[in-house]
Amino acid sequence: MTLNALRPGGASISICACELEPIFVPRIWGTHTLAPLFPNAPTGDQPIGEVWLTGETCRFASGAFAGRTLGDSWPDLPMEWRGTQLHGQPRIPLLVKFIFAEEYLSVQVHPDDVYAAQHEQAAGGVGKTEMWYVIAARDAAEVRVGLRPGVTRGSLERAIHDGSADQCLVSLPLHKGDAVFVAAGTAHTIGPGLVLCEIQEYSDLTYRVYDYNRLGADGKSRALHIEKALAVMRFGSQIGGRVTPLPLAANAGERTLLAACSQFAVEEWRFSSPLNAQTNRERFELLVVTEGEGKLSSQSTSADYAAGQAWFLPAALGEFEIAPHTATTILRAYAPDFAALERELAAQGVSAEALAGAVFP
Repeated sequence: MTLNALRPGGASISICACELEPIFVPRIWGTHTLAPLFPNAPTGDQPIGEVWLTGETCRFASGAFAGRTLGDSWPDLPMEWRGTQLHGQPRIPLLVKFIFAEEYLSVQVHPDDVYAAQHEQAAGGVGKTEMWYVIAARDAAEVRVGLRPGVTRGSLERAIHDGSADQCLVSLPLHKGDAVFVAAGTAHTIGPGLVLCEIQEYSDLTYRVYDYNRLGADGKSRALHIEKALAVMRFGSQIGGRVTPLPLAANAGERTLLAACSQFAVEEWRFSSPLNAQTNRERFELLVVTEGEGKLSSQSTSADYAAGQAWFLPAALGEFEIAPHTATTILRAYAPDFAALERELAAQGVSAEALAGAVFP
């Protein structure tokens, strides 16, 4: 049986899981070694810091839109692909990328949607809430997320001036499999020795407050955005940090909810035997393979998967199976109906305390 949908113009297209081609992005804090995800990838002269998986310039590697970019294809994706909940959305709402950090990233903060809509229309007008999942971590690897208790705007400004802004943040040692939620307005930096998967709102708005006095490729100091950063930064009570995964029902292996907010929900699937699942007609899903290899099959297609790949699953795909050849870990990301998700978890008897560790209103 082959599933089909209609293009806006009326032509029929098959519905199938589609692999997305990654884009390798140089960053001054990046690395020349992209293991464990891309151990054989050539990095050239510049260190690679980010690998974009759902950027608008990423291309479909398979399926009806093969060869076309996500940005170019999105207006033509029928409702059966986007999902009923995302009908009319002007662009793909989720940006997923891998982070390869060999040096500290800048101390930075992102605006929320309200501030971005008022002040950053030229940059898309969308804020940036994000989460990180640890794929690999060297000994003593850390991130710094949220301001320490007692840090005020005045004390942070003094720390920026004397070069100690990073010491105003809470240090979180990280290990493989950990996850961290970073709400918009939360000061943060990522330390060296980490390979992360970052899931976020589709926005690239970053306000730097401190950059370790580094020079960019042009030999000049990279721009700081202190006034904007202080305008959006959360002082006092902080939101997020290390999450407490929430166990969910699974037909094979382990399934946990890592983090959920109004912009995205992310689950971790770990399994060594075949796993069956089904898409939701309200929204497309993204599967990001962080470990393992095997075969991904639906009613219409079957394809091999491997670590480092991202797959776009149309909303109307329906039932699919993931049959691993080796132990597999996959991140499942989607744009949720947040109120419905909260009701569903409450109906399963999840306590308010357990919700607070992974669900962020």
